[in-house]
Amino acid sequence: MNQLQALLNDSLIRTKHVENAAIINIKERKVCASTFGFNVPPENALNLIYTFYENLLQVRRGGLYFKEKYYKCVRADEHSIYLQNVYGGLIVVKTKTFILVATYRVGMYPSVCVEAVEKL
Repeated sequence: MNQLQALLNDSLIRTKHVENAAIINIKERKVCASTFGFNVPPENALNLIYTFYENLLQVRRGGLYFKEKYYKCVRADEHSIYLQNVYGGLIVVKTKTFILVATYRVGMYPSVCVEAVEKL
């Protein structure tokens, strides 16, 4: 396990407010770390990068597909997107170098998930 994976596990997964998480390197356009068993397909990683730079208004209006599930946008700004569906939600946060994506299930506390991801 590398340091980024350990950070995801220690800072997010152990809180029990985040189900899965991954870190995408924007410059390299690929996932550089993820929690155990959470595979983010390359096309989903590229779509998340594209969303922040070209497609944020569209996501606000129409939502986003991630891993073949549709998520409705609840909140979006230039640094974060908060989406949800009947199964749970998706939090996406952008820094200068990385995009962090995290999922949570129904029954988890989405506001705490958002806070945890944004703090990380």
